[in-house]
Amino acid sequence: MLRVAFCCNAKNLLTRAAFIAESGVGPRLPNGARLICKDGRHLMTTKPGARPARPYFSSGPCAKRPGWSPEKLGTETLGRSHRAKVGKSRLKEAIDRTRAVLEVPAEYRIGVVPASDTGAVEMAMWSMLGARPVTMLAWESFGEGWVTDVVKQLKLDARVMTAPYGALPDLSKVDPDTDIVFTWNGTTSGVRVPDADWIAADRKGLTICDATSAAFAQALDWAKLDVVTFSFQKALGGEGAHGVLILSPRAVERLETYKPQWPLPKIFRLTKGGKLIEGVFEGETINTPSMLVIEDWIDALQWAAAIGGLKELIRRADANFHAISQWAERTAWIDFLCADPRARSNTSVCFKIVDPAIAALDEEKQRAFVKEMETLLSKEKAAFDIGGYRDAPPGLRVWCGATVERADIEALCPWLDWAFDEAKKGAGRRA
Repeated sequence: MLRVAFCCNAKNLLTRAAFIAESGVGPRLPNGARLICKDGRHLMTTKPGARPARPYFSSGPCAKRPGWSPEKLGTETLGRSHRAKVGKSRLKEAIDRTRAVLEVPAEYRIGVVPASDTGAVEMAMWSMLGARPVTMLAWESFGEGWVTDVVKQLKLDARVMTAPYGALPDLSKVDPDTDIVFTWNGTTSGVRVPDADWIAADRKGLTICDATSAAFAQALDWAKLDVVTFSFQKALGGEGAHGVLILSPRAVERLETYKPQWPLPKIFRLTKGGKLIEGVFEGETINTPSMLVIEDWIDALQWAAAIGGLKELIRRADANFHAISQWAERTAWIDFLCADPRARSNTSVCFKIVDPAIAALDEEKQRAFVKEMETLLSKEKAAFDIGGYRDAPPGLRVWCGATVERADIEALCPWLDWAFDEAKKGAGRRA
């Protein structure tokens, strides 16, 4: 039985004639639905047939790697001390595998630290900032959080450069003589820095980069980065509670030559007697880690290495982003939150609803509309957890990182159209 979907393609100026093909109906879309253009109107008349095999599109915790099961995790460290030889060896293995897959230079230290990516960023800021002027860059909620901590908690006279959701600050105006704190990829805005060309190679300050939704999916320019942080539960679908802190030799030098004027909590201390605590970067964690989380992380890294390493991880994320971009370009009711194609994230892909009737609603009603879409998709087991972040403008956010399969992204798109139409019908009835 032929299923037909009507939609407007005015965004990319495709004509109706371009769609009239294959017995006069139009090109076939995923799940067997077909697309035609009619009077500039978007109508989705049937529920899609096939669902994503794995409908996990949360931007954190993110989808587990394909083929994952708890039975595949190592168990010899469970119930053992993380300070025992077996525990330390597995922590060290996790560090070494992270270095290999992420292609971290040999001279950089890698440590597993408490409190996820947040803990890693806070550890770096509280331990290193204050030695010289600092520039804070923020274009989404997590960057704004780092600004608050630096200005209100550390009480530093920072230069703050911000941009609204969907945009970047003018990076050409960043002073290389200052320390710089920024997120490489704005998880809650879908905006990333296209590259690190704006960071001076001969900079005097340190760069502290929150890379939690960029690592393993975007090419990080290590020569331009002095502190890099991320958390396990992002790009490779690990579990939470722990962060990763990566330090360049310049960052280590700062730690060993500078003492902040404020007291440091125990879990932030990376030096003793003016020297780096090397054990932290050899598997001797500051506090007790979950060895089950570490085993899960090792499993994710083994998978990443087996499929081709960083190059293949980036290719998979880019392929997922391309698939959802094709849908967004031909769909009239949705658009990217990020206006600049070069700055669009290939992991935490954020959308705004531009349908005139929905965009005209106040913020509370727009959020309720998105929530209705989420509920519909969740009930159908077509997509879980794709609402935009609570501090971001109302909209959708779909994780497209490497642990997601492109076929699932392609299967998701017709369901997004269906959920939009169903939610809009409901909104019309309530109006």
